[in-house]
Amino acid sequence: MLRSVARGAVRPQVARLSLILALVSGLSACASVRGVMVPVSGTVAGASRVDMLVATTRKQTDPADMFSGDRGSAPGFANITVSIPPPNARQIGEVQWPQQVPGNPATEFVTLKADVIDRQQALAWFHRTLRTTPKRQVLVFIHGFNNRFDDAVFRFAQIVHDSNAPVVPILFTWPSRGSVLAYGYDRESTAYSRNALESLLKAISRDPAVGEISILAHSMGNSLALETLRQMAIRDGRVTPKIRNVLLAAPDVDVDLAREALVDMGPRANRPAFTLFVSQDDRALAVSRRVWGSEARLGAINPDQEPYRTQLEQANVTVLDLTKLKAGDALNHGKFAESPEVVQLIGKRLAEGQTVTDSRVGLGDRIIQVTAGAATAVGTAAGLAISAPVAVIDPRTRESLGGHVEELGRSASDTVAP
Repeated sequence: MLRSVARGAVRPQVARLSLILALVSGLSACASVRGVMVPVSGTVAGASRVDMLVATTRKQTDPADMFSGDRGSAPGFANITVSIPPPNARQIGEVQWPQQVPGNPATEFVTLKADVIDRQQALAWFHRTLRTTPKRQVLVFIHGFNNRFDDAVFRFAQIVHDSNAPVVPILFTWPSRGSVLAYGYDRESTAYSRNALESLLKAISRDPAVGEISILAHSMGNSLALETLRQMAIRDGRVTPKIRNVLLAAPDVDVDLAREALVDMGPRANRPAFTLFVSQDDRALAVSRRVWGSEARLGAINPDQEPYRTQLEQANVTVLDLTKLKAGDALNHGKFAESPEVVQLIGKRLAEGQTVTDSRVGLGDRIIQVTAGAATAVGTAAGLAISAPVAVIDPRTRESLGGHVEELGRSASDTVAP
């Protein structure tokens, strides 16, 4: 009797440990060399620079790391410039980490400037940079789970560079331990950071020169984004109108909580335009679903199935299904940034000054266009296999292709082996 009870008590712990081990084996920290935040002496010809503002709720630490995974007592700020290798030395979507310190700017991402600044200096940088930015657009990026400070900085630099979006880049980085064993700590850190993110969004929106603000959140960072916007709407009666686009990439968020957050933001006319990037083969979200015991994580739903299709239509959420799109991430959790097609698509839409749900050109059309090279090389059906899931969801694409996208998509699926 006692033995059977003990076994019953141990089984959940064993199952949970198995899930953690799955995460450990699948997720590897991007950065393995400390000190990449220490600026190098210079860069090389042909390299690009990304100058960004960083706002953070992390605790400041030594110059080698700048900010740790601990929670700071007050928001901090930094101005960081990252050098990205010349085009002939890298692939779009890649972050090339230094193998040693100092890194080689000819082949690796390196830091050229890393200054901790105060709030007034941060606002001064923002006003100055905004004046030189076409259409006065701002992009705020919120990273996900298991990100050290340098992980977040280099990934955002890659997104800004590869998307070629003419925006004022602002990284909001919250206290993540950068460890797969700290999932609970990271989750609570997103809640800890809501007030600071809300304060940042309000501060930049108060500048009369700001044209519009877009938010790009990834993974667990979507929980922070949604809860902050919900909090803002409850406090002020609506989300600030200058926040026009919210891009939810692979959100590690319970579907029911996401739905309630949108409801609490008020009528559709008072909400930003939401675009959701999903992938049913996202292995990281599959593990998260089992850990939480939830029906589904928002970033891994099939948006063509009920009740999701109806709920998304009612909430006016545009969905891009990236399930068939292949990227370099073994967990299929970072397609929005690592896929050249998607990251450039985001940049183009922002550059055109349109909301991502703009009706004039379907997002599926864009992905079909940029994957044309692959289609030509291996056959039209294979090319459509990459893009058809996006096209099926995007109504503008269905209209522009005369209603034949779904048939082509089925043919592509039959032609290409899984």
